[in-house]
Amino acid sequence: MKLLVNLVKAARKYWVYLIITLVGIVGSISASLYAPQVVRRLTGYAVERDPALVEYALRLGLLLAGVYLAQAAFSYVRSYYSHYAAWKFVAELRTRIYDRLQELSMKFYHDKQTGQIMTRIVNDTNDVELLIAHAVPDIIVNVSMLLGISTILFVMNAELALFSLITMPVLVVLSFIFAKKVLPIFRVARQILGELNAHLQDNISGMKEIQVFNQHERELEKIDTSAQGHANAIIRSLRLSAMYSGSVQYLSSVGTVVVIAYGGYMAFHGRLPVEDIVAFLLYLGMFFGPVTALARTNEDLQNAIAGAERVFQILDAPIDVQEKENPHELANVKGNISFKNVSFHYIDGQEVLKNVTVDIKPGERVALVGPTGVGKTTFINLLNRFYDPIEGAITLDGHDLRDVSLKSLRHHMSNVIQDVFLFNDTLAANIGYGAPGATEGEIIEASKVARADDFICQLKEGYATIVGERGMRLSGGQKQRVSIARAVLRNRPVLILDEATAAVDVETEKQIRDAMDEVMRNRTTVIIAHRLSTIKKADKIIVLNEGRIEDMGTHDELLQRGGLYAHMTEINLYA
Repeated sequence: MKLLVNLVKAARKYWVYLIITLVGIVGSISASLYAPQVVRRLTGYAVERDPALVEYALRLGLLLAGVYLAQAAFSYVRSYYSHYAAWKFVAELRTRIYDRLQELSMKFYHDKQTGQIMTRIVNDTNDVELLIAHAVPDIIVNVSMLLGISTILFVMNAELALFSLITMPVLVVLSFIFAKKVLPIFRVARQILGELNAHLQDNISGMKEIQVFNQHERELEKIDTSAQGHANAIIRSLRLSAMYSGSVQYLSSVGTVVVIAYGGYMAFHGRLPVEDIVAFLLYLGMFFGPVTALARTNEDLQNAIAGAERVFQILDAPIDVQEKENPHELANVKGNISFKNVSFHYIDGQEVLKNVTVDIKPGERVALVGPTGVGKTTFINLLNRFYDPIEGAITLDGHDLRDVSLKSLRHHMSNVIQDVFLFNDTLAANIGYGAPGATEGEIIEASKVARADDFICQLKEGYATIVGERGMRLSGGQKQRVSIARAVLRNRPVLILDEATAAVDVETEKQIRDAMDEVMRNRTTVIIAHRLSTIKKADKIIVLNEGRIEDMGTHDELLQRGGLYAHMTEINLYA
């Protein structure tokens, strides 16, 4: 019920269409309930065989045709507007889920697979359509029909109605048992389908690795396990559904048998007119139709609830990195960065940064060095506010990042990260991604700075070349140069370089470094690198070890002190 309430609230934009749907439902039900009464009167006139009633019978026939036409019209209104509202809501829901995903911090994605998330956006939202356009309207129609028919039957003949509905308590109990058993199965089926999509997404993205390492059989077995698991879960639910539907049909037939047998007995003894038996049979057929339909609807409802639950798990997911109600909008950023007693962990009890304090002046080049896993990338993740510190504060130009709007913070930063991501678009679009509205000349100029223009011009379609998914048509070095060009074009006061030249050769790295010297001038630059040529020109080198700042100074100062940095240089860790 809470889930349905949340759905109704979320779909408030489409309430008018749902109200029209409700009007169609009421009209359709009214026509359906009235039609047997017309047939009942027609039957009565036929039994009397009075020629004077022929004209009136013809009128009743026309009335019956009109009732059926009205029923068809109301059914159209119900069907069209319920589907219209449902699919429009699904489209909005998909957009809202994606928007929510953009708001969630990187913490949310730590234990999530892309295929799982895509399943929730695409597959599970389809079940919301099933809920709005089918399950809920069907429940309203069928329950209303049951109540209306029951009332009419008891008004016509309470004794026969009581006998004909004797199986109803059993049907109600069966429905509760079915719902209780089938919903967990649908939840499992949804989970397995998400895992199947996740495996497929991973394997298609990693097809080169699968082929290189000859892991075809192992990956095929994983896909087969997920596919068979999903099929088995669905089959279990279908087995329960078949048993439930069969039981409903049998118990429905028992009611018909009761009317024919006991109703015939009552008619034989003059206690019930023949036309009432006909009407009783018509209504009883209509009565057990909704009962059977509710059995199918119950299955759809449980399936839809399982999908809707997964949708709201994303929509209701807590946002770890939240803006204040009226955040400060950064402007004219100088690039004065300060970490004050900052501590951070991804997993409780496993601190990545411990009580880090450092000041970076505007226009200063700062290099972060240290062994693998000491918190260098975490440092820049916190600076981008992908996460918030567990303790301490980070400020930019004196403003705590938690008091600043995320949009204005990231507006003043350019990032070149080690794991370069390129969209399946043109080279020009990827380079200009961080600077919407950039001219072709500006894109080419930035590419020249990043030493990307040479290889781009050698391509048949030049800057119009489609790079493929994740830039798979480019080499690692080419992708990195495109990423650098993107940051150069963005032209922001804070520049972050995370292994920006790790995938290029030494000669190209020197060319890029010479060009970047000009780009970094008068910009606050934070560098993570493993090449001495990149690090030694830094105004300040911060040596991290086990999450703490072990040393800090220029290249020459750190060598003279003979600490960890000097040791790493001696063993060619920085060469």
